[in-house]
Amino acid sequence: MNIRHDLNFKEFETILKSEKAKIKSNIEDLEIELNTIGSEDEIDDIEDMAELQIDNTTDQALLQQLEAEITEIDAALERIKAGTYGICEKSGKHIPIERLKANPSARTVVGE
Repeated sequence: MNIRHDLNFKEFETILKSEKAKIKSNIEDLEIELNTIGSEDEIDDIEDMAELQIDNTTDQALLQQLEAEITEIDAALERIKAGTYGICEKSGKHIPIERLKANPSARTVVGE
């Protein structure tokens, strides 16, 4: 097994857990907003209804994106536990540290 000895796994684990906490907070805020859309008494006409529908659709898409990010972070944390973090899933090459700093949940080398 190819293990990275040039990475501080604790540092990346801390970064990933911090990002996960921020995303979870954003998800909670979005869920509150989604639960209040339509319960407000501001729906006076078709335009208001259309605007609420657009807001709801946008929020739903954002919620799905945030949940996907949580999944990727969890997978990265599992790779840290398994000792495979920072190794490209396609080629087995080391993912550059700069890429991991920019995207700590990266699974592959750019272009793979």
